[in-house]
Amino acid sequence: MDFVPAWHALLLGLVEGLTEFLPVSSTGHLIIVSDWLGANDEKGKVFDIVIQLGAILAVCWEYRARFAKAFSGIASDPVQQRFAANLFVAFLPAAIVGLAFQSRIKEHLFNPVSVAIALIVGAFAIFAIEAWYKRHGAPRVTAVDAMTWKDALKVGLAQCLSLIPGTSRSGATIMGGMVFGLSRQAATEFSFFLAVPIMFAASGYQVVKYRALFSAGDLLPFAIGFVVSFVSALVAVKALIRFVASHDFKGFAWYRIVLGVLVLAYFWGQAPH
Repeated sequence: MDFVPAWHALLLGLVEGLTEFLPVSSTGHLIIVSDWLGANDEKGKVFDIVIQLGAILAVCWEYRARFAKAFSGIASDPVQQRFAANLFVAFLPAAIVGLAFQSRIKEHLFNPVSVAIALIVGAFAIFAIEAWYKRHGAPRVTAVDAMTWKDALKVGLAQCLSLIPGTSRSGATIMGGMVFGLSRQAATEFSFFLAVPIMFAASGYQVVKYRALFSAGDLLPFAIGFVVSFVSALVAVKALIRFVASHDFKGFAWYRIVLGVLVLAYFWGQAPH
């Protein structure tokens, strides 16, 4: 793939940043847009993963005080030690499953039709979980610092579902957290924090594994995608924090259904009959 068109990188960076932390699947959106741009080859898939670093750094910046507090207190503060341990526990399941099945997932599920199906299935899961959450009253855990390692492990197991493109990492962790007793706000914040180790690991692994695919000519589009992803993700994170204070996620479910149906209709129309 040739990344000379800077607008490709700009568009992909914008899509990544705006969707990474929303329960709509950034990977799914990138696969759909990349396919439309003709950039869904091996190099294009790695590019999509690498620019996610920009979005992850947006979370690091937005929560820089929280991460600084965790790092400075990890040697002596039990609360910060538990926070770090919970992130590690939640990180492990998806890391292990991802390493084991990544190549098969890429081979069979990195296509727009699979993404569209996952978007629609995930939408109905959101509707069901929101209905369940409303019936079961007050959540058991209302703050990230009140989570136990068991809570973290459950969210980590839910995150494994996000390895299916179109499911949404943030959607799986937020919805999973709500099912397992976290408040909407606590589940959303923990999803932000958990994105940092899992996406740094995924991006770093891809860069090392496929480093031979890239050349100096790729630096500009990567830089464009990275910066645009960072800025747009920062906007999206701030907006989502405000949104969850007074709204549920049903609107995102409807969006997923509409997008999924449109994608299926488009590719059905393109298929030979």
